[in-house]
Amino acid sequence: MPKIRVLPDILASQVAAGEVVERPASVVKELVENSIDAGAKEIRVDIDRGGSALIRVSDDGCGMSREDALLSLERHATSKLRTSGDLATIMTLGFRGEAVPSIASVSRFRLITRETDSVAGTEIVVDGGKISAVRDAGCAPGTVIEAKALFYNMPARRKFLRAETTEAAHVEHQLRLHALAAPQVRFRMRRDDREVFDLPPAAQAVDRVRQLLGTELSRELIALPLTHGNGISVQGYVLPASHARKGRRHQCVFLNGRPVEDSVISRALAEGFRGALADGLHPAAWLWIDLEPSLVDVNVHPAKREVRFHRPLDVRDVILESVATGLRPTAPSIPSAAPRNSSSPDSSPLMRTEPAGIPEAPAPPRFQAPQPLLPANSAQPSDQPEPGQARTINLADSTAPEFRIIGMLHHQFAIMESPDGLVLFDPKAAWERIFFEKISNLGGGTLETQSLLIPVLLELDPRDLDLVLRERMALADAGIEVESFGGNTLQVRCLPACLPVEDPRAFLGALMDELLHDPAPGARFAIDRMARVLARNASARIVPRLSEIPSLLTTLFACDLPYCAADGRPTLTEFSMRELNRRFGLAKS
Repeated sequence: MPKIRVLPDILASQVAAGEVVERPASVVKELVENSIDAGAKEIRVDIDRGGSALIRVSDDGCGMSREDALLSLERHATSKLRTSGDLATIMTLGFRGEAVPSIASVSRFRLITRETDSVAGTEIVVDGGKISAVRDAGCAPGTVIEAKALFYNMPARRKFLRAETTEAAHVEHQLRLHALAAPQVRFRMRRDDREVFDLPPAAQAVDRVRQLLGTELSRELIALPLTHGNGISVQGYVLPASHARKGRRHQCVFLNGRPVEDSVISRALAEGFRGALADGLHPAAWLWIDLEPSLVDVNVHPAKREVRFHRPLDVRDVILESVATGLRPTAPSIPSAAPRNSSSPDSSPLMRTEPAGIPEAPAPPRFQAPQPLLPANSAQPSDQPEPGQARTINLADSTAPEFRIIGMLHHQFAIMESPDGLVLFDPKAAWERIFFEKISNLGGGTLETQSLLIPVLLELDPRDLDLVLRERMALADAGIEVESFGGNTLQVRCLPACLPVEDPRAFLGALMDELLHDPAPGARFAIDRMARVLARNASARIVPRLSEIPSLLTTLFACDLPYCAADGRPTLTEFSMRELNRRFGLAKS
């Protein structure tokens, strides 16, 4: 067995970098956190080639003396901890003293810093963990840190970096999180000498949310009141349940100013909507939580993304109370005759109230006598005929069975009679099968498309936008043409002509959400999966009509697999006379 040896300092820093520096976004996160801790009022981030060529973080914080600047490059050197007891009262974003030496060990590193009352600043150049120069520098108060050629001395790590656009999207997402966490700070980001955003300081957190969310969605924000309980305070904003999505990327949670991810918080947000969300959906939320540092352990994850609460049930209860209170309609004591201001929070659908009063007791249900059967040739103006208006359908396909249509069940299933018994037909499942085969069989450029009269603009997470734009050719094969509209906006110009979509924005929002966040085996943008998702979302918006059942059955039985939808559920279910007789106790012995 090899002898045990103490690792060299540079190798130890590179090992630590494996935990702290996962990608360029990790470097930005650590350096921006140091800038915020230094009291910066303006932070600028420049990246080239997704951060692999250059990451530069500049701030106007307190700066460092030469001695402190040199100490910052030593492992476990920090100004934020003195004793072990300080671990229980951490309020700063950084505290371990590993970030700067870890970054310097895997890049060509340069640090320029000056304190406000110093005549000259200090410049330190580090190449792969070795200090190569220390000299005076003329600079403004604050700190500038450059990390060039990230992982140049670790090719095994460098080859695992994603595409430049993907890495840049992760950097932008990380910087937006910190902009929300510290709204009083101005944040600027430039990518390849092009400005991505410039967010001025915001007086309130909601102003920062509006800066990033856009005017349209900002009108729908619902404020959550400041709620206290057991040393915990919570406040924030949510969007109505109609904006819930499958992923949690649209949930921004900040604990004592630190962006965090925690399942306790996500579950409490979902529970606060009290059944308004379908299974698997998560509400869009921006949440600021303040609690006593002794009630949380922030030192459980190398990148400090996760935390551990000492009393998670207390956290859940306070969040639940805040969300439930924010969504609860407020009944006015005296109804006002004055019209509501459309820009007020009460104009939100979830905040609308009804005049106070005693509700009238509902009438007890009554059974209605069945209507007399009408002859088959009786005219009915309504789309829902009486049971006697039955039609026998002889489909063109000789292999298809004959059906006699009887009526509709709860506007959902068609009731039909077959030679063998009773048949229930699901029109939505049938449309799903038809749409699926049209898209999957004709994908690859031959699918007929319909241009939208007004292109739909969708605001996406930077990481989601990058993924969609990289898969634009696959989307075009499915009949969806997309392109960048600037910033994080995606423009959709056409849809498959075979899909009857009345509200393209809602349809595309649900479609992108499922394509991007719904876990599924295989390629996310494979034509078969996109055809299945498109068909399911389009068929869900169809209102079944009895008058359309004959033509729908004809189209369905022209498909390759008419008896099941794209996801395998049946389009028709038959109850034979033998089974019905058995259920009613009429089966012959």
